[in-house]
Order: sequence, then C-alpha cells, then structure tokens
Amino acid sequence: MPTLLLVEDQEAKQTYTLREGLNTIGRSESNSICVPHSSLSRQHAQIWISGSNAVIQDLASMNGTLVDGVRITEQTLTARHTIRCGDIEFTFLPDDAPLPRDSRPSLVYDIEKDPLRRSLKDMLAMRGTRVSSTRCRCGGSEEQAREKLQILLKVSQLLSSPASLEDLIDRILELAFEILKIDRGLILMLDGLGVPQVRAMRVRTEAGQPADFSRHIVEHVIREGTAALFSDPRTDPRVPEAPSILAQSICTCMCVPLKPRDRLIGALYVDNLHVSGCFGPGDLEFLAAFANQAAIAIDHAQLGSRLAEEAVRRSNLQRFFPPSTIDLLLRSGAALTPVETRATVLFSDISDYTELSSKMTPSEVISLLNVYFPPMADIVFRHEGTLEKYIGDALLALWGAPFVHRDDPVRAVSAAAGMQVALRRLVDDGLLPSHLQIHVGINTGVVAAGNIGSGDYVQYATIGDATNVASRICGVARAGEIVIDECTAELVGGSWPLQPIGPVRLKGKSDPMSLFRVAWG
Repeated sequence: MPTLLLVEDQEAKQTYTLREGLNTIGRSESNSICVPHSSLSRQHAQIWISGSNAVIQDLASMNGTLVDGVRITEQTLTARHTIRCGDIEFTFLPDDAPLPRDSRPSLVYDIEKDPLRRSLKDMLAMRGTRVSSTRCRCGGSEEQAREKLQILLKVSQLLSSPASLEDLIDRILELAFEILKIDRGLILMLDGLGVPQVRAMRVRTEAGQPADFSRHIVEHVIREGTAALFSDPRTDPRVPEAPSILAQSICTCMCVPLKPRDRLIGALYVDNLHVSGCFGPGDLEFLAAFANQAAIAIDHAQLGSRLAEEAVRRSNLQRFFPPSTIDLLLRSGAALTPVETRATVLFSDISDYTELSSKMTPSEVISLLNVYFPPMADIVFRHEGTLEKYIGDALLALWGAPFVHRDDPVRAVSAAAGMQVALRRLVDDGLLPSHLQIHVGINTGVVAAGNIGSGDYVQYATIGDATNVASRICGVARAGEIVIDECTAELVGGSWPLQPIGPVRLKGKSDPMSLFRVAWG
C-alpha cells in the first residue's frame, strides 16, 4: 500500500500506511492521520486509495494543501510527492517505493514545538477528548473521559502540595498508574554529568516483571527532547540492537522528558508488557502535560531543598564569617578545606577576668559575656574578619582566611581599636562594670585554616604558631592596650601611631620578639 511519511527537520519522524479507501488528515483525533499541530485544520485533507490510484483533496482548510509546492484542491498522486498541510510536511510514497531507512513507525509528540501545548485546565475545557487508553478504561463515554481529565486536574493540585523530593517522585508515579493502563513506571533524573539515573520505580503487581527500562528509549527521548510513543519498540528503528526490549517483553511504551522551563532534568518512562499499540496520541499528550506539571513540581521541590540546605549552611557560617564572606562562600561553593595561608590573628582578653569572675555568680558572668561578646563580634565582621571562637572570656579572630584582602593587617588593628572604643561606650552606658577593660594581641604569620572536625561537628579553625604567638602577645598587653608584632607593624605602616616595646621574650620562643603598642585612644 502507499505510504505517507511525516517529515521534520528533513527526517521522517513517523510512517503511516495508507489503507484502501478514505484516509483523512487533520488535528482532530477522529482522523486516520492525526497530527496535533495548530497549523492544521480539524479536518484538513483526505487521500482516497483505490487499487494503485491515489487522489488527495483539500477539505477547505484554512492554511491550504500543497503538492510539490503548488496549492491544490484535488490532485492525483502518481509518484513520490512532497505534501504540505499547513506547516506540516509529508512525503507520499507510491505502493512500490521503498521506505527510507530513517522512517519512524511510532508517534513523536514534541511538547516544546507544538503550539497546541495546553495546561490541564485547558484540556478540561475541551468539548471532546481524544481516543486513548485513558478513555477506554473508563468505558469510552465522553463523560467518563472527562472524569479522567478531572484526575489530571487533581494531579496539578496534589503535586503543588508541600512534600519532600522523594515523596513527590513516589507520588508522581502513583498518579501515573491511576491515569494510564501501565505495567511499569520509572522516573529518571539527570546526574551532574547528564546521565539519567533511576530515582523511583513502580510495578503493577500482576505484571510480574522487574522495574526496568530500555536505556536506548530513554536516551533517545533525552537526546531529542521530545515526548515519544513507541507503539512496538521491538521493531522501532529508533532503538536498534536493544535486546533488553525483547527480554523484558515490552509491547508498547511512552517516554516523556521532565523539562521545567528550558532545563531538562530527567524523564518519565511507562510501558505495557501485554498489549501492543494500547496507547494513542491522546495518552501521549496527557502524559506530556502530566510530565510538565510533574517537572515543575520537582523543580520547586529541588529549589526548596537547595534553599533549606543553603539556610542551614548560612546559619552555620554566620558563627564565623561576615555576610559578605558568606555570600562569596555560597556563590563559589568553596568547601573550606584546610589550606596554608598568611593571616593576621587577633586575640583579645578581659583584663583581670579571674578576679572579676570570682566576685560574681556563674549566671552573672554569663550575663556579662552575653553583653560583651555581640558588639565585639559585630566589629570583627564589620572589618570583614573571621570570628574563629570564644575561649572563656577571650575572643580569637583572624584576617586573611578564607579570603585575602590587601589590607588585612590594617583591618585587624582597626577592629582592635574599634573593640576598645565600643567597650568604653558599653561601660559609659552602664551596661558593663565601670572597671572592665580588655587587652589585645595581634600577630601575622602562616596558619592552616579550614574546617576541622567530624561530620557531626565541624568548626572553622586555624592551626599554627601564629595563633599561639597572638595569644602570648595578648598576655604582654596591659589593660586597655593593643600590642602587635613587628611583621604586623611593618604591614600597617603609617595607618596607626606605634610605640616600640623593647625586645620581649615570649613563652615557647627562643629569641626575643620586637613588639609595638598601638596608640588607638
């Protein structure tokens, strides 16, 4: 019999064998050849086959019918011809013409290119519905078909309900089984390398087959970016050399991309193991619309999960870093693995803390520290430093990790001066005892900085002699003083007035160190 090939991008996407008698073309489901495209009229054209004779007639279509580029009302088809109905191109092959090697015997439904792409509510507003396994399962009446469409409307409502990503994916498969007569269903998500990985699977109990799929079929759909119905994948040239199809007894299947907006995130695969050709164009369009809703729901769930993870990470980072550093860390995805870097380390202590705390109850000490520490931390963050930890009444901060600034030593000294000024203000306001003072030591040197600890407890910390030396210098400073090492003094330059202190021997150091007092007041 003569053959009609649906052509797209110079490739035959579907093959129709024309039957003896009347063959109709249009976008309505009632046509022999149904193509869901808005450029076609509901009843666009017809081809009458009588023996070896073929005659095509235009059915007063809006966009016309052309044969070999010429608009026709009626024409006899005697050889190979190019037929265009609206924007859809066909190739007519007479009875004795061989099929091209790339002909496609199954339906392809491009949900991105089809202007008739509809929402579920638009489907419900249709006066009629397409013949499909959905409708057949309901007994075939239009009212029963509309009831199945109501299920699709519930799909969008259910998928919009809050749920974890895993629960949502399971729910999608469960709803797919309610809508279509399928034996198996799988949802595959693309991993970081773009390879589809099974995230959920479901098998009808009576199917008696494992939840598996043809990777050839899924890869074809993901590669083409189109929803596709494989009426009989065992003979479909799009999936050559696929012994898994025969082994699994796949009689018919559909696979649709999960593509919210313009980003492909995976695919939804369903099949039937018992009946060939049990799905129709209506099923594919329904599944494509369903997958569109599912993809949006999955995308929202993934976004919610990412936002929740970012909120937790941001909350953890807020203990150590200023907002500007947190934003950089989140944007760059830095892992904060320990690295060696030159840093300026600040160590501050409350002067005569032992004597002070001995005259207070533990709860009073905690109240004092809760008034004292927050303004000090704010000053560290204001100068874009990293607050490493509180050690009793001491505060340890650093500049130069995880990000380096050209003027890190100046920032550290400015922060120390700001802390002294802020403390004086707190005392003047009566928020802290009148005799409360702090002393600060600053040292610049090489440290290892990064996350340290186990999976349950990780803390950003520094390891190295530079940190220990900052603590020793702090011990040299008297109440109300800021003392810095020689390296920091050289890097600060003329930013602050400095007063040299004679060589000081620090604990753990064999050679005395030259130190400088900062005139901050």
